[in-house]
Amino acid sequence: MLRTILAKPVSKTVGSVRWLNLQEYQSKTILDKRGCTVQRFFVAESVTDAEKELKEFRPEEYVVKAQILAGGRGKGRFIGGPPNLGGVFITKNQDDVITSIHQMLGKNLVTKQTDKAGVLVNKVMVAESIPIKRETYVAILMDREYNGPVIIASPAGGMDIEEIAEKSPDLILKEPIDIATGITSAQTLKIAKFLDFKGDLAEIAAQQIERLYKLFIDVDATQVEINPLAETDDGKVYSVDAKLNFDDSAAYRQKDIFALDNHEGEDVREVEAKKFHLNYIGMDGNIACLVNGAGLAMATMDIIKHFGGSPANFLDVGGAVTEEQVFHAFRIISSDPNVKGILVNIFGGIVNCATIANGIVKACERIQLKVPLIVRLEGTNVDEAKKVLADSGLPIISADNLEHAAQKAVSTIEEFTNQAVHASG
Repeated sequence: MLRTILAKPVSKTVGSVRWLNLQEYQSKTILDKRGCTVQRFFVAESVTDAEKELKEFRPEEYVVKAQILAGGRGKGRFIGGPPNLGGVFITKNQDDVITSIHQMLGKNLVTKQTDKAGVLVNKVMVAESIPIKRETYVAILMDREYNGPVIIASPAGGMDIEEIAEKSPDLILKEPIDIATGITSAQTLKIAKFLDFKGDLAEIAAQQIERLYKLFIDVDATQVEINPLAETDDGKVYSVDAKLNFDDSAAYRQKDIFALDNHEGEDVREVEAKKFHLNYIGMDGNIACLVNGAGLAMATMDIIKHFGGSPANFLDVGGAVTEEQVFHAFRIISSDPNVKGILVNIFGGIVNCATIANGIVKACERIQLKVPLIVRLEGTNVDEAKKVLADSGLPIISADNLEHAAQKAVSTIEEFTNQAVHASG
């Protein structure tokens, strides 16, 4: 992870912070609109689309890139595809462009950043190949330890930046930027020279860095990564490969950018949860967890593991949950076919336990829940909430504390699973 090469690593937590990720072609479109130099390109979703575009698009050399939200595409492989074809293909022959597109679309691409199943390729980008003389690296990210933006630069571009930082730390420059005053000409020139751009080219690179920083601020990005920022034989500076991330809290200001999110590669349950302002994370166990708060989520999952269980997912309903949101939360977590039971663990400070209880009862009735449900509620209006559950007539298992709840969840689900096995046998 890029943040690990900063002087003080940022701790990782499970929480509600999410970042919009865009495909490479989308990021390049944003860069192009803001004056950053990128290659000419087009995007195709079918061979027919590509054939139409190629009538007018005739560079000396073509680069065909599979569009997925994962790195390492060039060294990737397609499941069921030719063994020598990765996610990046370079050729001067237009017929080969068409063949490679045909071989990429509709196939799953496996890279070092995907799982074994890979990611389905629905789009390819065809770009002009440029005469790269040298590759450098530039990234801008928001970092709490520096209390603002930081530019990370290296003259060793086109490579794994974490590996460079580990083996050759002298090739890494970290330049904090005062967000109140913005980046200065002295800083952009310093970075350009560190990247080993010479003479007039240093001024050109400095201008590109300034535009990248302005883009970073203007679009509320959390990260702008250019790898490589390339010098060409004809004396130009190109952003060849771009990765942009955006904080979801900026969605109301960046509606055009967030409208680009097509949720490719995302868990459908996570996408569904976002619609109702809920936070869902899927895992590979069999106990679904409905909680309020990231800390409680981690504690719940830890204690389930402690008693021999395994979380299937967790869904954080937050602090201002409504009964309708509780229904959708139950619907989403129970839609996972691996779920054999649900553990609700709510510690109500700002959350009204009675709201949760009413939501649980209505959800169970509407979705006709078929798996065991264990509920632990504590906090605001907890007595009223327990009465709601008790009066519902539903087979809800109540727990007094988190330890009791986890034990009940593990043992009950194990018993439920064994009964199902015997019944099917």
